[in-house]
Amino acid sequence: MKVGIMVNERKADARGAVRALCDVLLSRGFEVLLHHPAADLIESEVSHSADELALHADVIAVLGGDGTMLAAMEKLGSTEKPVAGINIGTLGFLTSCTENELELFADALQSGEYRTSERTLLHSEIVHADGSSREFLALNEVVLARGQTGKLVSLCALINGEMLNHYRADGLIVATPTGSTAYNLSAGGPLISPDARVFVITPICPHSLSYRSLVVNDDAQVEIVPEGTGEEPMFFTVDGRDIVEVFAGTRIRVRKSSRSFQLLRLKNRSFYEALRQKLGWRG
Repeated sequence: MKVGIMVNERKADARGAVRALCDVLLSRGFEVLLHHPAADLIESEVSHSADELALHADVIAVLGGDGTMLAAMEKLGSTEKPVAGINIGTLGFLTSCTENELELFADALQSGEYRTSERTLLHSEIVHADGSSREFLALNEVVLARGQTGKLVSLCALINGEMLNHYRADGLIVATPTGSTAYNLSAGGPLISPDARVFVITPICPHSLSYRSLVVNDDAQVEIVPEGTGEEPMFFTVDGRDIVEVFAGTRIRVRKSSRSFQLLRLKNRSFYEALRQKLGWRG
């Protein structure tokens, strides 16, 4: 088995984590394919691009936190290979194990005692007033939010072409079940099991208490339209990156992507266990 290794090289203990993972995998007879930053950390003469990992690795291990996993998803492109997160960060809803469980991770790969959790991706398209457009892919969420002023923004949301609501708020989130534990949760949205076939639409700090999150089937197309005549732009973000200025006259269309993300999970680990651990629930 070939195991690709990616890392957030800015983590304080990233070098030690890459060395430890390489040692464990090589001792079990695995072939290791190092992404360029991981190879640089341990001064390896052989390194690979993210595209090469996506093409040649059987499993890709990502050392970092949830943010590192989101960045890896973008770099790996359209691969359907299982991706395992090894947590050396603070949050870990997307990670499979911690850096203290490398032996357990290698055992699971060697025995095949793991599973994959198929995660829905969001495809979004920004269509500007001049007809130009850009497309994006998100694992967690897309957000249209106010710019640098402290003023509320006005926007409209439609579902399958039908009006949902006119919002006065700091912004609006459209999140996948995976993203329900991210910005959506901070904004007061619901937690959603990752295998649910839904999206959630959550307003950010809405002006009216009657504005609530709405869960819709994931075959719906959500459209967000900035309203008003203000010259100040709003900001559109995808998984906290790809910040795009959006002005009145722009339309944002969001739907389920034809692609999915294969998240590796160790057996006997569950989403509900992660909730209990990360949110301090008693169980």
